[in-house]
Amino acid sequence: MTTGEPAAPDTPVSKNDRREAAREKAKELRAAQRRKEIRNRVLLQGGIIVAVLAVVAIVAVIVVSSIRPATKGPANMASDGIVIGQGLVAQRTDALQAGAEPVPTAEDPAVAQIRVYVDYLCPFCGDFERANADQIESLLDSGAATMEIHPIAILAGRSAGTQYSLRAANAAACVADSAPDSFWAFNSALFADQPAEGTPGLTDDELVALAETAGASDVEDCIEDQDFAGWVESATTRATTGPLADANISKVEATPTILVNGRQYTGSLEDTEEFRAFVLQASSESYSTATPTPTPTPGPTEQPEG
Repeated sequence: MTTGEPAAPDTPVSKNDRREAAREKAKELRAAQRRKEIRNRVLLQGGIIVAVLAVVAIVAVIVVSSIRPATKGPANMASDGIVIGQGLVAQRTDALQAGAEPVPTAEDPAVAQIRVYVDYLCPFCGDFERANADQIESLLDSGAATMEIHPIAILAGRSAGTQYSLRAANAAACVADSAPDSFWAFNSALFADQPAEGTPGLTDDELVALAETAGASDVEDCIEDQDFAGWVESATTRATTGPLADANISKVEATPTILVNGRQYTGSLEDTEEFRAFVLQASSESYSTATPTPTPTPGPTEQPEG
C-alpha cells in the first residue's frame, strides 16, 4: 500500500564507500572461507572426501601442465598494468592483442609514477598495500602521483590446487576490462583479509561477489570462464623474464616489486614514512633531471669609444 508520497532519491555511492564496502565484503568472505576450511579438515580426518581430493589433485596437475594459447588482454592494461590517477579514475587504453608486446606508460616527470607488481596470494604484497594504500590514495587524489598495478601469478601452485593467484589476477583483469574505475576498490578488497598461502583462497563465486561490491557488475562470466588467464600467464612471464621498461632493474624476482619513476624501492614494506620519503625523493630527482637549467641570455656588448 502506497501513501502517495514520492520516494526518496537514491543516495549516490562514493568511491570511498565502495572501497570500504568491498573491504568489509572481503572480510565476510574470508570468515566464511575459514569456516569451510575447518569443516573440510574435519571431513578429511573422517576419510569422507579423500577420493574427491584425489580427483581435484589430478585435475589440478592437468590444468597446471597444460599450455594455454595466447589470448587478447583486457582493455585499459596495454602496459600489462592499469594506471590509476586523480579521483581514483583509471587511464583508458586499448586491449593488448594476442602475442603483442605491452606498451609502456608515457613518463611524466611532474608526477610520481608508482608501479607495483603484485600477486594476490603474496603476504608481503598484502603488508605493503595495507600499510600504504591510504597515503597512496591521498597522493592520487591530489594529482601528485599515479599508481600502475600489475597483477601477476607467481604463486599459482601454492593454494591447495585451486590456482588462486591466477584466478584472482584474472578477476582483476576482468574488472579492469569492464569497470576500470572500480579497480582500486577491488584491488584493495583482495588484500583486506587476504588468504594465506596453502589455502584454497576465495572461490570464483566469492570473487564475483567481491567485484560486484566494488562496483563491477558485469564480470561473472569473465571470472568464471577465466577469460584473461592466458594473458595473466603471459604477463607473468614477461615480468619475470624481462626486460622491464623504464626501470633500473631487469625483471621481477619477487613480489611486491615496487618502482617509483623507474627506481626500485627496497625499504620497509610497512614503514609508511620511509616509503613516502622515497616517493618524494625519486619524484624530485626525476623532475630535476628532466627540467633543463635555463641558459642565461647574454646582454648587449658595449662597443669601445673610438
